[in-house]
Amino acid sequence: MKEIMKMIDHTALKPEVTTSDIIRLCDEAKTYHVASVCVNTAYASLAAEQLKDTDIKVCVVVGFPLGANISDVKAFEATKAIEAGATEVDMVINVGALKEKKYDYVKQDIKGVVDAVNGKAILKVILETCLLTNEEIVKACELSVEAGADFVKTSTGFSTGGAKEEHIRLMRETVGTNVGVKASGGIRSKETAEKMIEAGANRLGVSSTKTIYEGGISASDY
Repeated sequence: MKEIMKMIDHTALKPEVTTSDIIRLCDEAKTYHVASVCVNTAYASLAAEQLKDTDIKVCVVVGFPLGANISDVKAFEATKAIEAGATEVDMVINVGALKEKKYDYVKQDIKGVVDAVNGKAILKVILETCLLTNEEIVKACELSVEAGADFVKTSTGFSTGGAKEEHIRLMRETVGTNVGVKASGGIRSKETAEKMIEAGANRLGVSSTKTIYEGGISASDY
């Protein structure tokens, strides 16, 4: 169980999240010894303060949840979040641009955040796999690797579906062993977490961390 916990980004991204929710999230992160907490950028400094004496990372989401922001805005948001204490950044691609085969735009959109991060944080690229064909997933992974991303990630958890084993396998096959794969969305049990890891994920976006730790199944979704 310890190995699974160290792969979890303990997550609270819903719009109604409050300061007290973030403090509780960080307290839970310490209890379960997770990899990181994942929060909206407005809470980066609070999370960093709460976790300053631990090895738990602060992960933020950028261009979230649609990915249709101006590229410079994504880069600026990442920069400000890192200044506030974030050491991991999960950015959403422009899904529409990918579907229109505007590959140069998609790559430069990612590259802009890579440059903004500038080695100060790990960058994960959210593909929103539930909206993509297998061919589009492969292309998005290739563009992410070419742009210099550290991870590719399945989902925001706010669209029509979450992580699927077959998508994890496809992503892992595409990026190889030098780039990480994060499964997120709908991981509500230890069994599901293990299936995602077996499929090739080495990071998990989870809000049901307590339930997974205790070996149960949660009715809630991320």
